[in-house]
Amino acid sequence: MTMTGKLRAAIVGSTGYGGVELIRLLQSHPDIEITSVISSSSAGAPIEEGFPHLTGIVQRNLDGVDAAEIANRADVVFTATPSGVSAKLVPQLLEAGLKVVDLSGDFRLKDGAEYEQWYKHPAPPEAYLQQAVYGLCEVYGERAAGVDFISNPGCYPTATLLGLVPALEAGWIKPDSIIIDAKSGVSGAGRGTSLMVHFAEINENFKAYKINKHQHIPEIEQVLTDIAGEKVTVTFTTHLVPMTRGIMSTMYAGLTGEHSEQELVELYRKYYAGRPYVRVREPGVVPATKEVSGSNYCDIGFATDARTGRVTIVSVIDNIVKGAAGQAIQNLNLMMGWEETRGLGYTPVYP
Repeated sequence: MTMTGKLRAAIVGSTGYGGVELIRLLQSHPDIEITSVISSSSAGAPIEEGFPHLTGIVQRNLDGVDAAEIANRADVVFTATPSGVSAKLVPQLLEAGLKVVDLSGDFRLKDGAEYEQWYKHPAPPEAYLQQAVYGLCEVYGERAAGVDFISNPGCYPTATLLGLVPALEAGWIKPDSIIIDAKSGVSGAGRGTSLMVHFAEINENFKAYKINKHQHIPEIEQVLTDIAGEKVTVTFTTHLVPMTRGIMSTMYAGLTGEHSEQELVELYRKYYAGRPYVRVREPGVVPATKEVSGSNYCDIGFATDARTGRVTIVSVIDNIVKGAAGQAIQNLNLMMGWEETRGLGYTPVYP
């Protein structure tokens, strides 16, 4: 703790979009002080060198990745690293007595063999996979209280699962009928350069990618299987759209009976009662990504089709906030027993 009683926070991966968004949000958290910003690739350089928008706001040089040194400077660590990195680093941080919120995908899957199949990296030790609490706040939030280690959900799974879980748990949709059509802004690909996100390739373009091969598929199926009490598999297609932020997950499922849009709205509002960051729209109102931009909200809307017996569920989030940094802070709040909204009172940026 700092002299003012604030929790000391370190951010590993501070030069990625998730890491720099954590910096932006934590600057306004009343109980947190950022004491270390960390980057293996840019250690020693001022963070404002890579992110000029932080000039005069965060005046720190980037630290290197050293678990013992991090432990001297922090009480909690956010690891916003590529997959494969956290698997090696997080156990060291936990052994050093730190609390960890991991934003990578390394600890989301409980089955190490499944992780290796989808992520193409050696799995973390089994004990740490089991220790990690999957931090989908509105579904598993009660599990976060008092723990030391939370695995932050992926961006696509957050939007998708929040849109599906209430109807699946209620038995209103058929588990074997789920099709997910998800679209993300380019920031979801990270700050690294590649042909896929080159301006000339993505501008005025719209691409499907990793069809039936996206690493978020087993994460989505793991939660849906837990909720349904039976094995659930999904068809999941991701698309890249020429915008910076935002995810829209459009889901299609067969209804088990006749359920109106009004009934779905009531079901979802009851399920998410007291959870401030899910907003369920009125019947016939479909949310858009810009309506949650820069915020920790997930907005959900519905359209039922009596002709086909199916429901279309539309769920939108800001992929860097609710899909990454904002949910990580929400998880820390739950971990520490603080008000869930601490440091996250951001109105969406519009237009």
